[in-house]
This record gives sequence, C-alpha cells and structure tokens, in this order.
Amino acid sequence: MADQRSLDRVVIRFAGDSGDGMQLTGDRFTAETAAFGNDIATLPNFPAEIRAPQGTLHGVSSFQLHFANFDIVTPGDRPDVLVAMNPAALKANLKDLPNGGVIIVDTADFTARNLKKIGWETNPLEDGTLSNYSVHQLDLTGLAQCAVEGFGLGRKEASRTKNMFALGLLSWMYSRPVDGTLRFLSEKFAKIPEIRDANIAAFKAGHAYGETTEAFEFQYTVDPAPVPKGRYRQVSGNLATAYGLITGAHKAGLQLFLGSYPITPASDILHELSKRKDLGVMTFQAEDEIAAVGAALGASFAGSLGVTTTSGPGMALKSETIGLAVMTELPLVVVNVQRSGPSTGMPTKTEQADLLQAMYGRNGESPLPVLAAKSSTDCFDTALEACRIAVKYRTPVIMLSDGYLANGAEPWKLPDLSQIAPIEPNFATELNGTDAKGAEAFLPYKRDEDTLARAWAIPGTEGLEHRIGGLEKADGMGHISYDPDNHEKMTLMRRAKLRAVAQDIPDIEIDDPSGEAKVLVLGWGSTFGPITAAARRVRLSGRNVALAHLRHLNPMPANLGELLHSYDKVVVPEMNLGQLAVVLQARYAKPITRYSRVRGLPISLTELEVDLNAEIDETEKEAK
Repeated sequence: MADQRSLDRVVIRFAGDSGDGMQLTGDRFTAETAAFGNDIATLPNFPAEIRAPQGTLHGVSSFQLHFANFDIVTPGDRPDVLVAMNPAALKANLKDLPNGGVIIVDTADFTARNLKKIGWETNPLEDGTLSNYSVHQLDLTGLAQCAVEGFGLGRKEASRTKNMFALGLLSWMYSRPVDGTLRFLSEKFAKIPEIRDANIAAFKAGHAYGETTEAFEFQYTVDPAPVPKGRYRQVSGNLATAYGLITGAHKAGLQLFLGSYPITPASDILHELSKRKDLGVMTFQAEDEIAAVGAALGASFAGSLGVTTTSGPGMALKSETIGLAVMTELPLVVVNVQRSGPSTGMPTKTEQADLLQAMYGRNGESPLPVLAAKSSTDCFDTALEACRIAVKYRTPVIMLSDGYLANGAEPWKLPDLSQIAPIEPNFATELNGTDAKGAEAFLPYKRDEDTLARAWAIPGTEGLEHRIGGLEKADGMGHISYDPDNHEKMTLMRRAKLRAVAQDIPDIEIDDPSGEAKVLVLGWGSTFGPITAAARRVRLSGRNVALAHLRHLNPMPANLGELLHSYDKVVVPEMNLGQLAVVLQARYAKPITRYSRVRGLPISLTELEVDLNAEIDETEKEAK
C-alpha cells in the first residue's frame, strides 16, 4: 500500500504519437481535476499534420496540465511528471523535465529501429540517460492488451487502449475522481459496445495497477482550491468566445450570424456555434475567408449581428471587407485566434504577431477598435465587449485571442446573465432629417451626438431606403461623393468615432502593492499569465515590481500615457518582436524595453522572473 502525501501543486505532461490519444487523455484528467475543485490551467501541444509519421519527433503530441490548491495563472513551464508513450515522446520532452522529475514510460516501442529513427544509438532506459530522474518503466501497451482480452479486439485496436490504462494509473496516483471518465467513455462509445467496454476495462485496470503494484511508493493528494461561491465549469478560450458572442447577440436582441471558414486554431468556435440553432444562432461555413466575412457583413446590413472567425492568414484575406465595414459603418465582430506565422507558419503553435495587422492592416485611413483577451475565461468577457462596442458605435471590432488561450482550459464561474447590461441596437424606424430640397428624408449618415454612430436601418423598412457601399459617402445623405472636403471630413469623422469609443473604456488599473516599484511590466493578451506568475515570484523574493494589463489596444485607456511616464522603466513582454512596444513608444514618447519571445509557446515565467530581476537591478543601479 502506497503512502499518502499531500502536495500544493503538480504539473503533468502526457506525450505520445499524434494517434495515441494524448489530447483526450489530458482532457479527461483535466475534467476530473476541475470537478474535484482544483484550480487548473492547460497547454495542449500537437503537430499540424493530421497524422504525422509514427514514432518521429515532429509527430509528438502532448497535453500539459497544471493543477493546484491555490489560484494559478499558467500551465507551468516544466512538468513534474512526464508520461511518455514512446521513445520520440521521451526525447522531445525530456529537456523540459527538471532533475528529480518523475517519468512514467511505456517500454513497448523501445526497439533498436524506433530508437534509431529519432537519433538514439543506445537505449536511454539502459544507458544512464535517465539517471537524474525518478523513472517507472512499464509495458503500458502490454498491460492494456492483457486488460482487454476477451473483448474481441485485434492486437492493434487493443494497444490503442493504453492511453486509458495510463489515465487510470495517473487517476489513482493523484487521487482523481473516476465516475466522470467512466460515464464519458460509456457515452462516447455507446454505439460500439466492444470499444466502450475495452476502454472502461483498460481504465479500471490502470487504476487497479496503481493500487496493487509496489512500483509506486506514494499516492498524492492535491486539495481543492478556495474559490468564490458559484457554479463552475471547465472552459476553453474558443468555447468561452462562442458563449460571449451568443450572449452579446442575446443582450442586443439580434440574431447571431457567423460567417466562417475552418482554420486552425479558430475552428472550434464555428463548431460550437453550429450546435446552437436552439439559441437562434445561424452559421454559414463559406467556401473561403473572403466569402465568410462578406456574408457576415451582409448579415449586419440586414439587421443581424455579423461575426467572422479566423486566424492570421484569414485576416489578410478579410482585410478589404473589414475596410468596407469601416466605410459603411456597420457592426461586425472579427475574431482573430492568432497563430505562428508568417504565411502558413506553424498552424498549431501560438503567437501574438498580428497586432499591427489588426490595428493598421487595411488600405486608407480605416481605424477600428481592437481588443485582446487575457485568459481562456476572459475570452467570454472580451467577446461580449466586442459585441457591445460594435453595435453601439456601428463599427467593425477586432478581438484578438491566440492558440494558447483558444485550446487551453480554466475553471469558469458561470455569469449571472441578469447582471449583464442590455445592448441597444436603436434601429432607425422613421425619417430623421431633410434632403437638399427641404423635404423630409432618411439620412443614413446622420449621427448620434455622443457616439457618432450613424443611423442603422434594416433594409425593407418602409421609407428608409438608402445607399450603401464602398465608395465615399456624402455626410448625412450618404450619396456617393468625390468632393475633397467631404472626404477629409468623413475621414476625420471615422477617426473621431474611434476616439468616442474611448469614453467607454475604463482607466487601466495598476497593481503596485508597495507603491515603490520603479519598473512597470505592461502586458496584453495571453502574456497576462506568465507576467502575473513571474511577478509573484519576484515579490516573494522581496523585490518591487508593478503590473498593468491592456484589454483595449485601440483606442487605449485615457490614463495610459500618464501611467507609463510615472515609472523609470516599462517592460513589455510579447510573443512577437515588440509590436505593442513600437506603438507605445511612438504614441507616448516613452522609451519601452522590449521583451520578445517567438518560439510558438507561451512566455516562460521562470525566464521572465530572472529577467525581471535583472531589469530591476539595472534600474536601481542607474538611479544611484
């Protein structure tokens, strides 16, 4: 019987071939961990190929979960436990494991041929390569095959249950609940009884193996994390985005129309919204990105809330139609789930390199609001905010997420929808002015004094016929105009409307407990987690550092310039080569220290901690 030990936190990484079910295994372990009450953060990592060559390094798929009995903000830099299903998975992930880390390795595929395929001349299980780690060598494949004998499966099908055996073993090892997984397997494979029963048997066998074998000295517990009262569920960033869009349309009393073309890592938003016909959602899977955004803008013209979802390459194709939305001044929400580029880049890896594209990537003077979510759960609030601004100000809005947020998961407290303010579309229903001859008329470009939003009339509303299109409009009437003075007036008007959005943006909040920090770390998007975690460590060592985070990137909070100039040094960590830093330095004439990482992975909180301490040292030295 293993001894019981209590831990505050654990980081586990499941790794194997892209066909080994590592994403499913990690997701199930995460679901049970969330149900148990731990705080969680996840990092799925998988190849772009649908099925990469088996046993190769670039075909390795992994799923990392960080769970704890306290509030956490990242999936962790380095795993405490690595579950490796083959030699390639071990080699690809070994460099991330700290000395003393636990390795549970499936020995079944450690043949000379498979080792040579990944550049190992000798067997690392025998040559001392793993001497600095706590290693458990198990024939997971063989154990799983034995567990499912009698279910009529072939050898290959039987071996595929090894991920469930591993899940059962880890569920025992970390005292995870099992009922949810058993129920999940029963439902998922309900139509294939032999597969259902075999996976359940493998899962139970793995759990029993942990209980009965003497291979494991300890069984661990991680107590639930204290959280505010309420109903919680596990949610990914893409799922939270979908729910935020649905809520935004509902609060505006509009039908949500999604025009989209499948693209990694944004496709899950399309998948989720396509299931929500019961909530009045209409989805259109277009033949390409241009058709998708065109359909979404057409839906807004017709009186719906038009939304389109994509990633960087798709944004490039949508830019002309987004400019058309700026010209026609119609609501449109554009969700860009960023990935590594340029061009096709690394489709399954994360990055923040589309900021300048979002802010300036259109022809002409075509400003629009840009927002960025800071966490997977914050995707809900950011999507809702994007809907509100788009409808209220009659403008396209770009919401930035990224692959890390989109695929990662966190516990989410379900919001009280009754506490979310309604969004008033204020459709035009009657004539609102006079034409050049003094007759009563509908002026589609007559504006609200506060928001500068133009009148929005649904086509078919009697008496409110009007012109719309990509050519410049005469102010008020909306007729086509080539008058130089009118063009300048309308250009300035579109800029002024963006500035009007700023009146709804709250001041940026500063986290500076001591009030004595000389260094400010300013983040945007998914850098929130690593920045927050690194700053916690810096403060625990007795140093002072201030934090602030931007959701609204265009326009920016009114007090941002004053805040930047109140600190000796401003460090901006980004998963790009310093795009926000360039904008801030140009806009506020404040020197900005860039902190750039473009590895296709979230910024390392451990590296950032070390580098923040170095920046603080340098600032203190300069002050003397």
